[in-house]
Amino acid sequence: MSYPDQAPPRRPAAVVAAAAVLVLMAVGAGLYAVTGLLVMAGTTDRFRSAAATTGAGTGEIDGVVSLLRAATVLSAVVSVLVGLVLVGLALGLLAGLSGARVTTWVVCGLGLLCGCGALAVLVGQRAAPLRLGADQRVTADLLAQLGDAYPGWWIPLNAALSVAQVLGYLVVAALLTLPAANAFFHRRPAGPRPPAGPTPPGYGATPAYGPLSAPPAYGPPSAPPGPTPPSEDRP
Repeated sequence: MSYPDQAPPRRPAAVVAAAAVLVLMAVGAGLYAVTGLLVMAGTTDRFRSAAATTGAGTGEIDGVVSLLRAATVLSAVVSVLVGLVLVGLALGLLAGLSGARVTTWVVCGLGLLCGCGALAVLVGQRAAPLRLGADQRVTADLLAQLGDAYPGWWIPLNAALSVAQVLGYLVVAALLTLPAANAFFHRRPAGPRPPAGPTPPGYGATPAYGPLSAPPAYGPPSAPPGPTPPSEDRP
């Protein structure tokens, strides 16, 4: 006789909040990828128009444009992949998988490093622009024109996303260390329910055989008794 499994334990608010933050960050990564691809066309046109006044050759301009397109596409692909990973981790957290929590901590550590690195690069570019030698004056001019070709809101958007990324990973990592989350991920698996009501006679009992008991012997079936032979003393 089988019994239904116990209802799964209720997810604590800390786990639900951590999963929600991961999904929100995944949506942001997808929107960033789409926005970068949409901005690329206008950025390329503005860069070509500005680069024509620097004295750079067509080959140099085309090389920078190719680099811009490759970097934009690669960034979009990485953003989409990161978004998919974050969604998968959120589903694993809601399912109560301990491996998903450990993986989330690892991803949070990597995300913190990447976010801090991107923020440091943005601040460094504004504080100390790239300086090249006199023989690379054309390259320096092209890079300057490339930075100016982006929309005015593009650099602040990247800085804001880097800060949001750092804060988001910190919040997720902190939520998963709360006692409620620890109890949720270290719970025992649900087993079958005991039978409701009195236990029927003999339920769960096993027959005991004593030292003198033996299993029944099975042999060939005995033949039915035949007719009684006549007695020799009878006349």
